[in-house]
Amino acid sequence: MVGEKSPLHSLTAIYEMTSRLSTILLGVAGVDLPAALVVLLSLIIGLLMVVVFRYTSDQKAIRLAKDQLKAHLLAVRLFQDQLPVVLSSYGRILRCTGHYLRLAFKPLLFVVLPLTFLIVQLDRYLGWAPVPSGQAFLVKVRTTGPEALNEASLLLPSEMKMTAPAVHVPARNEVVWRLVAEKNGDYNVIIGVAGQTLSKAVVASSGLSRVSPIRLQGHFWERIFVSGEPALPESSPIQSVEVGYPSRNIRFMGFEWNWIWLFFVLSLVAGFVFKSVLKIEI
Repeated sequence: MVGEKSPLHSLTAIYEMTSRLSTILLGVAGVDLPAALVVLLSLIIGLLMVVVFRYTSDQKAIRLAKDQLKAHLLAVRLFQDQLPVVLSSYGRILRCTGHYLRLAFKPLLFVVLPLTFLIVQLDRYLGWAPVPSGQAFLVKVRTTGPEALNEASLLLPSEMKMTAPAVHVPARNEVVWRLVAEKNGDYNVIIGVAGQTLSKAVVASSGLSRVSPIRLQGHFWERIFVSGEPALPESSPIQSVEVGYPSRNIRFMGFEWNWIWLFFVLSLVAGFVFKSVLKIEI
């Protein structure tokens, strides 16, 4: 029909708008690769969120619930001098709000679960920066007791060297080494305790690399969110091995951002823009 736009036309317009918006943002902000990735991913995820919401929700019921909520809010303003009407409207507002939340819960579930998994994986790249070559960093080992603490030793690859003697912290069952990588690369340091050995990955780079700041024994849920390596053996006297990677802050629009906050802000803004273009009720 004349005057109606096809879904293909809308998606083409969104693609063109996204390309222009990302170019403008990246040009104005003078961002680097991590910031560019966050901006691009935010635009893509913002679009995907509203599309998934559209096809997993009852759009007519959501529209009706929002209209009813607006009507009751208007009643509160129009009849504010009539207490029974105001109280009745507040009760209906609460019921309409609960009904709307029930309608939105299922599509939000479809969005939140994959988004959480995506953020966990992206945090391996964007949450921490690799250690720069030539710059000292710390490796910290926590053991099960003081006996294992005294026996802990460290074996380094030829491209790494120790810059200070090991520091023992008996009160916390920890031993700390200060190391430096002479050149960029992916390495494994070997920790030996009580006749057992295990490894910990160390990444030295000036670029964007996948890093795992800690390797843990047990702590399943903590490992899911902060560790990208297999669990330490349950029989090992070592509870954790941690590398002191610097946290990564992303400079965008003149401010330093944690990448997750920047991602949420930009994806929400993108989602509201795309919902208006696609005329999706949220």
